[in-house]
Amino acid sequence: MITALIMAGGEGTRFWPLSRKDHPKQFLKLNDDQKTMLQETVERINELVPLEQVFIATNEAYQKAIKKQLDGIPEENIIVEPMKRNTAACIGLSSVVIEDKYPGSTMIVLPADHLIKEQKRFVDILRKSIMTAATGKNLVTIGIEPTHPETGYGYIHFGDQLHTIDGDQVFEVRNFTEKPDLSTAKEFLEEGTYLWNSGMFIWQLSSILSNIEIHLPEMYQSLERIKNALGTDLAQKVIRDEFEKMQSVSIDYGIMEKADDIFVIPGSFGWDDLGSWPALERVKKVDADGNVVIGKHYGIDTTNSIIHSPNKVVTTIGLNDVVIVDTEDAILICDKKRAQEVKEIRNILEAEGLEDCL
Repeated sequence: MITALIMAGGEGTRFWPLSRKDHPKQFLKLNDDQKTMLQETVERINELVPLEQVFIATNEAYQKAIKKQLDGIPEENIIVEPMKRNTAACIGLSSVVIEDKYPGSTMIVLPADHLIKEQKRFVDILRKSIMTAATGKNLVTIGIEPTHPETGYGYIHFGDQLHTIDGDQVFEVRNFTEKPDLSTAKEFLEEGTYLWNSGMFIWQLSSILSNIEIHLPEMYQSLERIKNALGTDLAQKVIRDEFEKMQSVSIDYGIMEKADDIFVIPGSFGWDDLGSWPALERVKKVDADGNVVIGKHYGIDTTNSIIHSPNKVVTTIGLNDVVIVDTEDAILICDKKRAQEVKEIRNILEAEGLEDCL
């Protein structure tokens, strides 16, 4: 039995002002004009996992949007996190809920907001990851073969080759590395034993839960109490009370960096996490001046820029490497090289009490 967990609770802060608290990145049509990122993610795995075996982890504010975008998903498959507690708690809670409904299953864990261009190749790698996860208590992740020195991703340092599956190699993981500076990223690329951390995982439910028991024992105790309450009138109260107690820690730091038997399968299938506005240059049409334009733009000597303004005409003169995003109530103008700092602008607006703009 194969189940899937799609993590769809993030706020997509680096795509502000288009991505908002009540309508974040996973609900936007950033790649396909017809489908949102979440819809694409679910559709991508439908030949492996039927919709009734797909679970969405999110927060309470996004329940209605998910029901609207994923017509036909069982309501009980929407797992609501009572508050922010990072990915380890999210995956732990979801594992207990899924284990209750589909005991003994193998679970695929995917972010809701990534782009994958080569669908067939991606599914092939997923199949092989599932086969690898079924061989024991190992935890499997998919690493992306790097194409350039990237400072916006974490890295996976792999070691010995363990075996191959129909031509694809499976390696042991030596360690996980946080986002590096540029010189370190260049070293990683040259060394050839580092992969981008995709945030995609495959494991048996029993394997991830046993690792939580070993490495996050207090969280495991809370999960056990939740497990015992499922199906009772007290379930929602117990989930809220126990989830609030859980340590806020990522699955990478809480489990993957500490566990034994971590395997990685390298993949190259046109992956992009669409982490910030400059990522649109990799997925949208670029005009003769190097600009990505969504909407109407007329410019003089404007190059290598991103202009997103579906409702207003934007005119520019003498600009290079900028991001301009116009929405109904907010405008962003920034140096493209500093687009990662959009998150900090949101923090300033929040501190000023401008909640309506978030």
